[in-house]
Amino acid sequence: MRPGPRLASARRIMTTESEFHAAAFAPAPSLDRVMGFARSELFERTFKEGMALVEETAAYLDGPGRAASKRLSRVAALAYAGESMRLTTRLMQVASWLLVQRAVRDGEMALKDAADEKYRMHARSAGRDGGIAALGASEALPEALMALAARGGAIHERVRRLDADMYGAPKAAGNGVVDQMAKLEAAFGGG
Repeated sequence: MRPGPRLASARRIMTTESEFHAAAFAPAPSLDRVMGFARSELFERTFKEGMALVEETAAYLDGPGRAASKRLSRVAALAYAGESMRLTTRLMQVASWLLVQRAVRDGEMALKDAADEKYRMHARSAGRDGGIAALGASEALPEALMALAARGGAIHERVRRLDADMYGAPKAAGNGVVDQMAKLEAAFGGG
């Protein structure tokens, strides 16, 4: 049974109102807090660790990892490609976030710009989609790739938590199909 126009309208109002309250009452990022972190030893260690892991991963994927991937079965090679893309995506997100924090610290970027959603770390970006386990090929992948993936996942999660702590929880991503259906229903009426 499809909701009538009144119910659909009430849902839109409730959603809009809850989004308003979430945005209106979310803690604004504090320059002191962000600057305190960006000037801390924790930031320096995290920055060095993140950038070193990016370099180590690139060296592995371009050298020994490439050679190892050529010896894998077709299914394992597909899993290797997926895991290496997931790993590089995570690490590029971490590196980008760390560079943004450094830019704020160095006065090269305003805090309000750094707090923009495009610079935020989102939980969905962590690649929690089953990954290689879904293909059943994790045992066949090189140990070095799995170790890098574990370290990459750990630093990604740590930076995501730092982001949420400093800037507040990121806005929940909407469902594009549901959002479009709601717009159509609003424009043409549902029922």
